[in-house]
Amino acid sequence: MKKKVVLAGGTGFIGQYLEEKFTDLGYEVVIISRQPHHIAWSNKTGIISALNGAEMLINLAGKSVNCRYNDKNKEEIMSSRTKTTQILGSALLACETPPPLWINSSTATIYRHAEDRPMTETNGEIGTGFSVDIAKAWEQSLFDYQLPHTRLVALRMAIVLGAEGGVMKPYFNLVRFGLGGAQGSGNQMFSWIHIEDVYQIILFLQERTDLEGVFNLSAPHPVSNREFMEQLRKAMNRKLGLPSPKWMLEIGAILIRTETELIVKSRWVLPERLEKEGFHFTFETIEKAFHQIILKQQSIS
Repeated sequence: MKKKVVLAGGTGFIGQYLEEKFTDLGYEVVIISRQPHHIAWSNKTGIISALNGAEMLINLAGKSVNCRYNDKNKEEIMSSRTKTTQILGSALLACETPPPLWINSSTATIYRHAEDRPMTETNGEIGTGFSVDIAKAWEQSLFDYQLPHTRLVALRMAIVLGAEGGVMKPYFNLVRFGLGGAQGSGNQMFSWIHIEDVYQIILFLQERTDLEGVFNLSAPHPVSNREFMEQLRKAMNRKLGLPSPKWMLEIGAILIRTETELIVKSRWVLPERLEKEGFHFTFETIEKAFHQIILKQQSIS
């Protein structure tokens, strides 16, 4: 009988990558989403059936934060995370053979704006504001559940980088058009992780049955925004990169209907627990990550 993994909200950049990887490993991958060919969020019986006998549940569901934070979008951002987590928790309680591991997305944005020191799971200071409220509620909706046969893990993800999607396309375009300089002050820290390491960490956590709770998912060598853009220009062989001052970012954010917080907040996060537990990153530096991403991009195009 085929091993089974359930991907909830598995239709985005990370979900598609994980679907392909687990399929290659010989897993049956069952997806819960709003798309008609997947199990619907309203189909409680279908969700319970999918979860029964699964090796693992990975929940990536949540409306993109790449939008303007008006009341309607704020409500959707919150409910798309907390309500889906609650649906899954209730379904797990109803399972006869629940998966031994439930991995739920969270975000490294839960920590405060930090230019003075890095944030770890043990000494990180939780921030304030809308994005932080979302992250806290999201984690709370996971850890509210007491599941005797299922380990609960929340992944506080930094910005996920990969050739197939995510944030890289707009950054590539900025560099191509000569706008690949520092954004805002350029001093804000940019914590990131390569998508392959996200996948490898999931396998690591599956293997390590003694581990649960909160993990920072970020490469061990975060960089400043200025260094991130500099390394990207170098990798793309572009010398010129005009900076974008904060006033320009504010205007641009309104035009493309997003928020400047996504660029100017300083996220300085270290994967203390993962390193302590012996996880080794494949892409520990931004140079390695960019090298792989650009090679892959060239092979795709």
